[in-house]
Parts: sequence; C-alpha cells; structure tokens
Amino acid sequence: MDATRWLIVLRHAKSDWSDNLPDHERPLAPRGIRDAPRLGRWLTEAGHVPELVVCSTARRTRETWQRVSDELPAKPPVEYDENLYGADVAEFLNAARRTPPEVTTLALVGHEPGVSDLTLHLAGIGEDTREVQTKFPTGAAALLATTDPWDALTTARLVAFFRPRDVSA
Repeated sequence: MDATRWLIVLRHAKSDWSDNLPDHERPLAPRGIRDAPRLGRWLTEAGHVPELVVCSTARRTRETWQRVSDELPAKPPVEYDENLYGADVAEFLNAARRTPPEVTTLALVGHEPGVSDLTLHLAGIGEDTREVQTKFPTGAAALLATTDPWDALTTARLVAFFRPRDVSA
C-alpha cells in the first residue's frame, strides 16, 4: 500500500512596499509579521509539521518561514532555492521531485501566481479548489495529500486551505 505524502504549498505573508527596494529584497509588512505565526500554529495543531522546507530566496519568503517555524515544535531543515523566486509549476515540481523518499511532509514556500498554479495543477479545478481559484492570499497555505512518490509527483488532493484571516491572533 502506498504511503500518503503531504505537501504544504505556502505563499509568503504580506510584504512591505514602503521603501524603494528591489522586489527580491522587500521585507514583511506589519500585517505579515502578525499573520505568519498563525500558519505555524495551524500546522502544529493540524499535525502537519514539515520534515523539509524548500523556500524561495526572496527576503519576504525567508522572513515568513522564520516566523512560521518559530511556532513549530521542531525546526525542519530548510533549503533556499533561487528557482522558487518567480517559479512556475515546472520549477515547483522540480523542487518537490528532488525530495528524498523518506520525507513524508514537504513545504514549498513561494510566490503568486506559482503557488496557486501548482495547487490547481496537482489538485485540479473543481468545487474543492474554488477558494484557491478565487484567491491565494498572502500568508495562505494549501495542504495537499498524495500517494505519488516525490520523484513522480503528478496529482494530489486538496485537504485544507489555510488563510490567516480564518483564525484569531
């Protein structure tokens, strides 16, 4: 019997546009600083703490993951991948397909439109993905389940969709 693997597709929290910084160097905004820990608490409560994280190199994604991981019972190893900055579905799939087979829960931290495109590519377009089709807001995460091995990941089922506004501080 195939084992279930869990994929967490996470969009960075709200970023700050106030300074004239290059896009890659934008930090989190106050709302992002407040929202990111909510995802960490949700992952812990749901029992889906990643064993490995692959994160975009952009400052806002790194800061998001740091604040999420501060709320986890254990800090998983993180790989920073410059290919996830502005990644499309193929680049996200390449990152997932490099995951060691013993990892059962993987988190990918990136940007729009890649995170919603990946989620819809894996889970399909239907009633269960309507929220993702409508908007994948900053600080949101899709929790997907698959029985595909990482190196052949092609389909998954959307199990939950977390948005910071859905939980209290």
